[in-house]
Amino acid sequence: MGAVPPSATDHELFYQSLLRYSHPSHPISKAIYTPHDHEFPSVLQAYIRNLRFNTPITPKPVLILTALHESHVQAAVKCGRKHGLQMKIRSGGHDYEGTSYVSEVPFFILDMCNLRSVEVDIDDGTAWVQAGATLGEVFYRIAEKSKTHGFPAGVCPTVGVGGHFVGGGYGSMMRKYGLTVDHIIDAKLVNADGKILDRDTMGEDMFWAIRGGGGSFGVVLAFKINIVRVPEKVTVFKVQRTLEENATDIVYQWQHAAPKIDEDLFIRLVLDVVRRGEGSEKTVRASFVALFLGDAKRLLSITEGSFPELGLVEADCLEMSWLESILFWDDFPAGTPKEAALCRKPQTHRQVYLKRKSDYVQEPISKQGLEGIWKKMIQLERPILAFNPYGGKMSEISPTSTPFPHRAGNLWKIQYQINWTEKGTEAADYYIDLGRQLYNYMTPFVSKNPRAAFVNYKDLDLGTNKHGTQSFVEGYGYGVRYFKQNFNRLVQIKTKVDPHNFFRHEQSIPTLPYQKL
Repeated sequence: MGAVPPSATDHELFYQSLLRYSHPSHPISKAIYTPHDHEFPSVLQAYIRNLRFNTPITPKPVLILTALHESHVQAAVKCGRKHGLQMKIRSGGHDYEGTSYVSEVPFFILDMCNLRSVEVDIDDGTAWVQAGATLGEVFYRIAEKSKTHGFPAGVCPTVGVGGHFVGGGYGSMMRKYGLTVDHIIDAKLVNADGKILDRDTMGEDMFWAIRGGGGSFGVVLAFKINIVRVPEKVTVFKVQRTLEENATDIVYQWQHAAPKIDEDLFIRLVLDVVRRGEGSEKTVRASFVALFLGDAKRLLSITEGSFPELGLVEADCLEMSWLESILFWDDFPAGTPKEAALCRKPQTHRQVYLKRKSDYVQEPISKQGLEGIWKKMIQLERPILAFNPYGGKMSEISPTSTPFPHRAGNLWKIQYQINWTEKGTEAADYYIDLGRQLYNYMTPFVSKNPRAAFVNYKDLDLGTNKHGTQSFVEGYGYGVRYFKQNFNRLVQIKTKVDPHNFFRHEQSIPTLPYQKL
């Protein structure tokens, strides 16, 4: 028999319980929003990044706690456990499936947006970053202190630190420096008992788990990171070729070059369908988007030797600061002030209904295989493929050093993107099905046993967590797809540190007993 859902009376008791836990120096009442408050809708919607979960029928929380102090997070955990309410933890709201702010059972949101300080120590080469900061804020504060330091994380400035870091985190410096989690050296966390722990007091098992194991072990308040060196000037480019401009041959060669080329160079490949000229005929366009940690002259020397098929020329290359390259990657217009990195709201064109899926590729795809993919993409028209190359540092780090297992042996990661602007469930079902069709078509070309996936590209098609256990799809649950051989260890740690499974969501790590694979 399942737990009895909390009643409206229980919700009021929960609210009163939060007030009792409030410290006189840090009153919690200022941080609480209930559906009776006129600000409630705007606070709820402020960090919803997928319009699929911003509709009149989307389940709403019983309250939102926008924590202003660490003690508020402790109160949320203690009171949430006491009253049996599910807690959703939100930092930037970029969870692709909305699981940081939506649930089918009574829940409340712990919103970390106000806990967002970034303290950079250039001399020490470290920074303490609170979970509610955005990546743009982290990048800007580092660049504010030094023109020759940066941090290997995502290229979308509005992504929240909390979700990005606990899911692994990657960006355009991954081939040079690895993942975000490879540079976390300490953390402050509220555990299931409401206690604040650091690396020493939480222990190495839990510290291992929170660096890529997803939000299943506690509420991370802040991370201590090692920042990295970057040149004062980096180089970026975006080169586009259609099928009529020899894209098939260039993409084929990209497969062999991108994972093996100089580790200072990261070349993302984005594939989409466009119209040819003024007519109705469709074609596939390949966009090669790159960051090079060096000047244009050295970049051209590298591409001429290792990837001449691209035909990169000096006019394609833009030299700029590393912080400016973040804005370039987020499609800001040239000349946009660096302060744009501090904006917490995405650009208008990024506010859409969306669905994402992921894959890993371990063998190059033949030209015949690519031509089949082009045909399928043209048939479906809307889905986009983004290929992110591995190699370099990613091949040097053990797959068990953090929960993120997708290291050596992977040539690149695929993100399947499907975006739309039409409202309604009928439109959503139609477009999501298009993405699934392309995903199914790609089966022969991607990893197997398991067909792996990236936890930060959350995909509920891979199964969900019901009553603390996994549902399984095609013999492999989402846990094995996301974490492979590290999943069993994560389950053991979860069972030890959160035996009552308070920190749960639709794809959280389950507690024992579970079906061991």
